[in-house]
Amino acid sequence: MTGGSEALAQAAHEGARRVQGVDILMLHAAEAGPEHMLVADGYLLVFPENLAAISGGMKSFFDRCYYPCLGALNGRPYAMIVCAGSDGRNAVAQAERIATGWRLRQIVPSAIVCTHAQTQEAILAPKTIDLAHLSTAAEMGEQIATGLQMGIY
Repeated sequence: MTGGSEALAQAAHEGARRVQGVDILMLHAAEAGPEHMLVADGYLLVFPENLAAISGGMKSFFDRCYYPCLGALNGRPYAMIVCAGSDGRNAVAQAERIATGWRLRQIVPSAIVCTHAQTQEAILAPKTIDLAHLSTAAEMGEQIATGLQMGIY
């Protein structure tokens, strides 16, 4: 809604696209469904924390996909980036529990990018993500794509 997660997802997508021989698909949570999860070999989940939890859009995605994908994603690699206003740990914990239920394999620790937005004005303002965090997101995208291309995940 304010651009932070979108900027991080774009950076991760650009990093993944550096790897030749891997098909990359970036979808908004509202567009993604079980059919996308079932055909993908790996996942990089990027979403905002809202009210100390997974954002509503991402929660809806998990709700739509969880049971249709249960038992079908075992061992596939994933990584996660959460754009948070203050903490992000609860959102990460929630999403990691879902990934555990799917039996996904976490390839790197989840990244939390904190914008320190604490006032109503700051929370609603467009977010600018610093280059260091965008670089980290790009590296995560490149890492998962490289591992898939090499067959190590």
